[in-house]
Amino acid sequence: MTEPVSLYPAIELLLLAADIDNKPQAVQELYARWQSLPRDASAPLYPLPAPGRPLRPTLVPPDTVPRRGVGTPEGHAALIHAIAHIEFNAINLALDAAWRFRDMPDVFVDDWLRIAAEEAEHFLLLRRRLQALGYDYGDFPAHNTLWEMAQKTDHDVLVRMALVPRVMEARGLDATPPIQHKLRSMGDLATVAVLDTVLRDEIGHVRVGNYWFSVLCDARGLDPLATFRQLLRDYHVSELRGAYNLEARLDAGFSEFELTMLQDFAVIREAGEKTSNASAV
Repeated sequence: MTEPVSLYPAIELLLLAADIDNKPQAVQELYARWQSLPRDASAPLYPLPAPGRPLRPTLVPPDTVPRRGVGTPEGHAALIHAIAHIEFNAINLALDAAWRFRDMPDVFVDDWLRIAAEEAEHFLLLRRRLQALGYDYGDFPAHNTLWEMAQKTDHDVLVRMALVPRVMEARGLDATPPIQHKLRSMGDLATVAVLDTVLRDEIGHVRVGNYWFSVLCDARGLDPLATFRQLLRDYHVSELRGAYNLEARLDAGFSEFELTMLQDFAVIREAGEKTSNASAV
């Protein structure tokens, strides 16, 4: 296969790649050399129904993903598999941001290709942990919620920055410490150490999303807080419930006031859903 000689075809080639044995390393190599490739904005751009992914795992609705007790070998592996699946999707999300939003400056491209490379490293680390337990990526069903949000936000970089890194990925900051606690109680310190790396890097990824969201709001003369709150309503965002990792979110660039707003928004939304459900009975 002939190597692309400009940036966007090079990103697209990897975005559509489905080979999990080679894709992560190729993403890391692209980040190392992308500045040597010209940015040719005339390269085709189109809605992307799905990025490259292997035939397995089978994708199912989120509420049908089997729940397994983590105290069993299968449940232990399924938990790690779920995180590996998020990281694989995150590779494609970062590549898509760099590929799709072509009016953004070089530093934006560098941010998202770096993030893609870091997500690739996370996937490799988690896949090795799965293999050490006698499993591999694809052995368990998974859902497609993260990529579905990418499709909903592919028309506007501001909306993408608001709802993918600042909502979907930020939930990973909240979820990781409790998962580490479970794994530590099982004696799986090797995966706990991998998740230390993942959490550290993901704080940086959410910080990048916060930065670009603020920059874009400023460029458009929008109030960031009011805009974010409206987008949460417009897109019916539900990924706000549960405990927040406040320290990590503050480190990632959320303000204390904004975190209070998010928590209040989640409570109000949950109360509204309970009222609707009660009325429907």
